[in-house]
Amino acid sequence: MALFRRSAARETARKPQEIAASPAWRLVGAMLSHPGKIRTNNEDTVAFALPHSDGGEFHGDALLLVADGMGGHAAGEVASRIAADVLYRCFFAGSGRPVHEVLAECFHQANAEIFEAGRQNPEYAGMGTTCTAIAVRHNCAWLAHVGDSRAYMLRDDDFHQISEDHTLVAELVRRGSLTREEAAASPERNVILKALGTAATVEPRIWDEGMVLRPNDRLLLCSDGLSDLVTDTMMQELIAAHSPLDACQALIDAALGAGGHDNVSVGVFHLTDRFDETDAADTVIERPTRRTEDAPIADRPTRRNADAPIGDGAN
Repeated sequence: MALFRRSAARETARKPQEIAASPAWRLVGAMLSHPGKIRTNNEDTVAFALPHSDGGEFHGDALLLVADGMGGHAAGEVASRIAADVLYRCFFAGSGRPVHEVLAECFHQANAEIFEAGRQNPEYAGMGTTCTAIAVRHNCAWLAHVGDSRAYMLRDDDFHQISEDHTLVAELVRRGSLTREEAAASPERNVILKALGTAATVEPRIWDEGMVLRPNDRLLLCSDGLSDLVTDTMMQELIAAHSPLDACQALIDAALGAGGHDNVSVGVFHLTDRFDETDAADTVIERPTRRTEDAPIADRPTRRNADAPIGDGAN
């Protein structure tokens, strides 16, 4: 499910410092979400807002996010939408304050609102959502993350994951108890250790310092409906070969071709000086794969029923 969108401006690299980004470079991108080939509903929410243009210069912060809800029936969709709504409202209300402080406040507020909605409504009991968000100010990016949705970065020929999965198998890999190959094949790979809304408190991973962005950097945000089915090598090839919108479509097509057993959500963003790349198609946010115009977990392990067949059709 898609949410908000604004205009365009800047992108990615490593370490702090907030140096004014050149107005000749702008961050362009697109996001797509698809229910997949098995599920009838889409519990993902994708959203972005980019700085607005004023006489060729770009002002304001950027916010990019993907949230993958869980809870059965409509509950997962409710949780991911609450997360996106709260992050958008809270983040831009805190404009000018330190980015990492605002992101922490937003994640804690989203957690509280989802948890309370589940407590007040029996049909939403136990719902939660992953959330991976990137905020961009000037030429720096901050990551805020909980769950197993992911953020990646492509710089030159180096493509790597910049988020860390909050899953049981990922933790075992970090401790040296499992190899990455064993983790990928493990029946426990969908056991999530943290999410928004499944407990009264949560500790998201938030960067204290911004990552300095360089021209031509590319960012990818995605739900596990992509990362479970498409290799890093293929992701890199598709992102490097296409404009953001076409890359999103190609990535979704790759996930569907590999089975598409889950909702698939992707966002691709590019720091570019090519203004011809920023046509309407590359600055829209989209729902499933239909093109549109403007649109704007837990501390205890949680098992996601990612592979359960639910039916046929599209959202």
